[in-house]
Amino acid sequence: MEFFRIRRDIPFMRYALVLNIISFVTFALAVFFLVTRGLHLSIEFTGGTVLEVEYAQAADLEKTRHTVEAMGFGEVQVQNFGTSRDVLVRLPVRGNMKQSEVAGAVFDKLCAAEGGTVETKAYTTPQGEQVSRPSCAKAGGAEPVKLSRTEFVGPAVGDELVGDGLKALAFVVIGIVVYLAFRFEWKFGVAGIIANLHDVVIILGFFAFFQWEFSLAVLAAVLAVLGYSVNESVVIFDRVREAFRKYRKLTTPQTIDHAITSTMSRTIITHGSTLMMVVSMLLFGGPTLHYFAVALTIGILFGIYSSVFVAAAIAMWLGVKREDLVKASGKEHDPNDPNAGAVV
Repeated sequence: MEFFRIRRDIPFMRYALVLNIISFVTFALAVFFLVTRGLHLSIEFTGGTVLEVEYAQAADLEKTRHTVEAMGFGEVQVQNFGTSRDVLVRLPVRGNMKQSEVAGAVFDKLCAAEGGTVETKAYTTPQGEQVSRPSCAKAGGAEPVKLSRTEFVGPAVGDELVGDGLKALAFVVIGIVVYLAFRFEWKFGVAGIIANLHDVVIILGFFAFFQWEFSLAVLAAVLAVLGYSVNESVVIFDRVREAFRKYRKLTTPQTIDHAITSTMSRTIITHGSTLMMVVSMLLFGGPTLHYFAVALTIGILFGIYSSVFVAAAIAMWLGVKREDLVKASGKEHDPNDPNAGAVV
């Protein structure tokens, strides 16, 4: 399906060197931030305790941070989560205390800091279950702070998740290389995986630079970007092979320009539709989907860029040619055929 067709081939490869220098600089910066700043791993990877509390009014983060730090749990993180009234508290693993005791002790202190006392409150869930939770009560029946949720992750589970995540990433990378090498030619396999790793490292670089939380949801987004990016590369590589068969008079750069230009309508429709959905998640999906959508947004934008200016250009520089993709055939196209060349 095409909404429009570009009649003249756009000379993308003419600017490949400049754009790939920009890509290399961006990639190098991403690696630098990953090495120097590292990823801000979520509790799922590091292990520890997470408390989400909701204040009746806008939370005083400094007061909350001082209250928790005074308990001597070591390095803690206190930040807004969603609204100015919601606060997320992260604490490291404590070997001498159960994690449920850690959560209870922290909530006790936060409640006392607001002039309340903790008591157990029973209520019925929408499913009809009878449950109880700690409640911070104050004179007059007010509840200055509520415990929204707690989450506990052991360090062994966190280490296992890190290992499994790295294995998943490695298997995806190997699978993509093998697929592209069999589907097209080894030069395209190398070009495709370099472009895909370019996208992944840049996503991680953004998360390292801004110290955004890297969670399992973000890891899932990174793996999704790998598949999404390779799909775009396959479409362009397939059109390159088709153009090599059809236009024998074109040079390799001209053939690649023609292949990319002929897929522009499809690229705009596909990525435009995907971006609308991802941006909707980013704006309206709430805190749970926020960084997942951020990773997907960065990955889609750089995936379009890398498929055109990284993967295609690297394949060109590796010396891909018609003979690599098209088997010898006794039938030649008519040299007078107006489609035997392209206007560049």
